[in-house]
Amino acid sequence: MKLRMLAGVSALVLAGGLSGCGADSGSSGDSADGRTTIDVWLMRDSVSAQFQKEFVAGFEKAHPDIDVKVQIQEWDGIGEKVTAALASNDAPDVIETGNTQVAQFAQSGGLLDLSDKVDELGGGDWLKGLAEPGAYEGKQYGIPYYAANRVVIYRTDLFKKAGVDAAAIKTRDQWIAATEKLNKGGTQGIYLPGQMWYALAGFIWDEGGDLATGSGDSWKGALDSPEAVRGMKFYEQLQALGEGPKDADEAQPPQAEVMAKGQVAQVISTPGGANVVVASNPDLKGKLGFFPIPGKTAERPGSVFIGGSDLVIPAASGKPDAAFTFIKELTGDAWQRKLAAAMSYVPNKTTLADAVAADPGASAMAVGAAVGRATPNTPGWAAVEAKNPIKDYMTAVLAGADAQAEAEKASASITAAMASGS
Repeated sequence: MKLRMLAGVSALVLAGGLSGCGADSGSSGDSADGRTTIDVWLMRDSVSAQFQKEFVAGFEKAHPDIDVKVQIQEWDGIGEKVTAALASNDAPDVIETGNTQVAQFAQSGGLLDLSDKVDELGGGDWLKGLAEPGAYEGKQYGIPYYAANRVVIYRTDLFKKAGVDAAAIKTRDQWIAATEKLNKGGTQGIYLPGQMWYALAGFIWDEGGDLATGSGDSWKGALDSPEAVRGMKFYEQLQALGEGPKDADEAQPPQAEVMAKGQVAQVISTPGGANVVVASNPDLKGKLGFFPIPGKTAERPGSVFIGGSDLVIPAASGKPDAAFTFIKELTGDAWQRKLAAAMSYVPNKTTLADAVAADPGASAMAVGAAVGRATPNTPGWAAVEAKNPIKDYMTAVLAGADAQAEAEKASASITAAMASGS
């Protein structure tokens, strides 16, 4: 799943940046000289034009018998486009897909089962938040590509003025205490809109709860569990330490712009949000820092939703061996390190976290990514996000309604949505 603002990638920087890269994908086969041409769909803004050019050149040099043709795809409407391609006889050979989209594509039978390649690719070290949603019914279809997740972006000047040491915030209790100290004198301790449900998911996971539970075609909403309700109670406590709207998410209004305009000490965002803050208010350059979302104890960081991409091979591909070679290179350690440096992404393996050690935002992400998770791994989850009863539930509780009663209603809506979407 693509996060609204991927780590270190500002929409201001990448707008239109990849539209001219690569040739259009079409029906292409082996050439007369024995070279194999593979068609690859990559998503807009996933990588820079420079990185794509460097990788393709390096890959073709290392594999002179394979040519790569890349077509950039738009995120809007990609689900329907991929579904149609998988059902056709003219599918591309490699497709980048959001990590939480793999299940719906695998359900159709249109993806190649890559379970026997996991060990060869070092799958034991993959981030669970990419690997687990890349699997469906016990088989691995999606190969982890890159990850991004939310951290805390904070104003270093406001923290210093309040006497708060960000490096000392390791637990939720310490986070609340620091935020209470910051939430004074015209400063918002944190700007947390009432419907940031991905942040809520992390708090629920930390409590041992989940958004939904089940397996196969049998799933039900789980917001009404005691653990999930405790997660919502923590969200409510944190959200009250600022002036975030109870009935809106982080996009309405854009929270980076709110932080740029006012005395906001913290927001929860991918690190790339800091670029937008500074672009909106250059006076804040050098005054923003990052730390991982704290957990319940100092020994374990807070759980976070892992966004990012997996790579899949359509079952209809006529060149699965060449397609796998492409995926093996792009998801291998050497190119993962280069990708992390170029894009400030979290690499696909926990063993590669040191690749972003020099990048404050990405290194904070990597801490959370090690314990990150994805949304329930079922094709029916897409229908939940389309209706999103979680947002309405959050607003109702923040407005004073009974959390347990509202959680029961939201869980029933989640159950119904998953049933209709399966």
